Amino acid sequence: MPDTKKYIENLSGAGKCIGVLTSGGDAQGMNAAVRAVVRMGIYVGAKVYFIHEGYQGMVDGGDNIKEASWESVSSMLQVGGTVIGSARCKDFRTHEGRLHAALNLVQRGITNLCVIGGDGSLTGANLFREEWSGLLDELVQSGQISEDAAQTHSALHIVGMVGSIDNDFCGTDMTIGTDSALHRIIEVVDAIMTTAQSHQRTFVLEVMGRHCGYLALVSALACGADWVLIPERPPKDGWEEQMCQKLSENRADKKRLNIIIVAEGAIDQNNKPITTDHIKDLVVSRLGFDTRVTILGHVQRGGTPSAFDRILASRMGVEAVLALLEASPGTPACVVSLCGNQAVRVPLMECVQMTQEVQKAMDEKRFEEAVKLRGRSFENNLNTYKLLSHRKIDTELPHSSFNVAVLNVGAPAAGMNAAVRSAVRVGITEGHTMFAVSDGFEGFYKGQIKEIKWGDVGGWTGQGGSLLGTKRTLPAKHVDKIAEQMRIHNINALLVIGGFEAFESLLQLVDARSRYEEFCVPLCMLPATISNNVSGTDLSIGADTSLNAIVETCDRIKQSASGTKRRVFIIETMGGYCGYLATVGGLAAGADAAYIYEEPFDIRDLQSNVEHLTEKMKTSIQRGLVLRNENSNENYTTDFIYQLYSEEGKGVFDCRKNVLGHMQQGGAPSPFDRNFGTKIAAKAMQWISKKLKEFYRDGRVFANTEDSACLLGMRRRALLFQPVVQLKDETDFVHRIPKEQWWLRLRPLMKILAKYKTSYDVSDSGQLEHIVRLRAKDSSAI
Repeated sequence: MPDTKKYIENLSGAGKCIGVLTSGGDAQGMNAAVRAVVRMGIYVGAKVYFIHEGYQGMVDGGDNIKEASWESVSSMLQVGGTVIGSARCKDFRTHEGRLHAALNLVQRGITNLCVIGGDGSLTGANLFREEWSGLLDELVQSGQISEDAAQTHSALHIVGMVGSIDNDFCGTDMTIGTDSALHRIIEVVDAIMTTAQSHQRTFVLEVMGRHCGYLALVSALACGADWVLIPERPPKDGWEEQMCQKLSENRADKKRLNIIIVAEGAIDQNNKPITTDHIKDLVVSRLGFDTRVTILGHVQRGGTPSAFDRILASRMGVEAVLALLEASPGTPACVVSLCGNQAVRVPLMECVQMTQEVQKAMDEKRFEEAVKLRGRSFENNLNTYKLLSHRKIDTELPHSSFNVAVLNVGAPAAGMNAAVRSAVRVGITEGHTMFAVSDGFEGFYKGQIKEIKWGDVGGWTGQGGSLLGTKRTLPAKHVDKIAEQMRIHNINALLVIGGFEAFESLLQLVDARSRYEEFCVPLCMLPATISNNVSGTDLSIGADTSLNAIVETCDRIKQSASGTKRRVFIIETMGGYCGYLATVGGLAAGADAAYIYEEPFDIRDLQSNVEHLTEKMKTSIQRGLVLRNENSNENYTTDFIYQLYSEEGKGVFDCRKNVLGHMQQGGAPSPFDRNFGTKIAAKAMQWISKKLKEFYRDGRVFANTEDSACLLGMRRRALLFQPVVQLKDETDFVHRIPKEQWWLRLRPLMKILAKYKTSYDVSDSGQLEHIVRLRAKDSSAI
């Protein structure tokens, strides 16, 4: 069978010129995208030009269009905003302006453009592409360029990346900057919660999003806000009464604070704006609560990009260059974007049209359609929020007479508490009685099991670690006592939230089913571990928070190394035998190398890394950053690598080492982990309810099939329930890692961006997908 794989070595950019610009509103992560485009472009042999100040720089030409070098994008990764500048440009909207821009590009031989911006910027780019041949004809007629030049530059290729904190662009799950904006919002909300709690206050927070409620919706989910107002779903008439009733109920329930989140574009059913002041006046006049308004404003655009945005932008930047290399004159302008966890290319104009349709639907008051057009991810967020926010009175609840227990197993991971809160509340809404088990299976066999109510999990989303308590104890040793506790409390289903131990625990319980009928109940596991080392899922709850902790520390260390010059830092990360944190942390922090167990290395590799750093010290970037996974090699320890680098680098650079340790496990969960934990726990509880009904026979639950013990994981584009028994073959139990790991495909990216020659399989990227097909396929999107 012929090898159909495509490798980067076979793609050449020789003779091509790429222009990169950022346009429209700035967003954190734009610099990471620019850096990736420049370095990938240079790597494949193309010339890359910065176009400063967006389209204005393209129209004005001169010094605004400058060739970029490898070093010129150093130290950009951790900077927010855009260092090449962005401007709203009136001139480019005129034919005359675009004619100037075309001349400036042709004079420098640029026929490939990478545009990083919102829908306005990308629409402008597409118009420019459509007019290109006409513009060149005009330039030939006026004698500004020759016939030959027009022939040589006859086709303009455009690839877009969406940089917008609002996440208002259809066809992509996440736009560059959205995650960082959520970080800023959540930091503020967490800070406000402590002061609001002290004074029993109500806070009304306004977040950005003129036409899109994504930031408001996700931050409301991530902090457990009492009420949220977004443009896509105006509240029904009489909402004022409902909101005030909910606020006073929460106060009566011993909740000392209320949080209301409002998108700046929030409207009512008649398309009239709902302002923060209007809400404040309502609460004060009807309830007499002490109420304050906080408008977050441009804080949301600022600050350093989150780990997620750096990785997203780096992946998209590399993908954009590949798309430009593969473009032919007939290729439509495309946008590189993310669908689930996969990079995809979608036609630019399809995305723009869909985005405009959302606005049209809202203007015409077709709000339900607007939500659908926003995509599955938005719809799922909204449905999860609705599930969790409306506490029904006992008389309204279906009563199922089923008991469901929740427990944490393994090491703590940020986001576990958000998952427990979500599971408990959705369980109660579904009519079950929820039980919490303290200290994992150790607490289980000792009988530390008690009913947990709606109010018991209030305020849990923002708490790090595990409030239920967690232990690494596996059930096998105490299986008879655990069965006894299941019997005593009449537990009809189990939700286990944890890492590799949780996976092993579920396998042991399935194994014990033949001996103990008590375990013949629906069993579900949610992966929660900073190591991200569980089979059946691309991502685990807690890994994103951990990555942010690593990246934040690396940024500080790089800053210190830049000050002292000629210094290399060796940093040890956690992860057991799994190199996820070292690799992805390395990509997000701009590391020179990352040593992991999955990619064996020997003394020659260490030697070549030292030589690479020696060469680097001759340039203007006189610092190095090397990450090492804690179990990457039993003999090449962090101390050994530190000593080797110190000896070999004598006279050229000096070394320091840093073991990050348990700080990677702690801290408040990131918005991603809060949201991911909340959504997958809600989905798991709905699955448990379905299975309980399915397996209820003759007055009892009896589940003994493979598909009644599942792990809920994210695979590429979808959330899937996978029987744990089937995941056994995919797992290396000795080293506690999956046999195949998707993120290993990101390693060549890290190496290319650190100037190493490497082989990179690009077969996965490439096909242009139509946006309608994307919608239909991702019915289980996250």
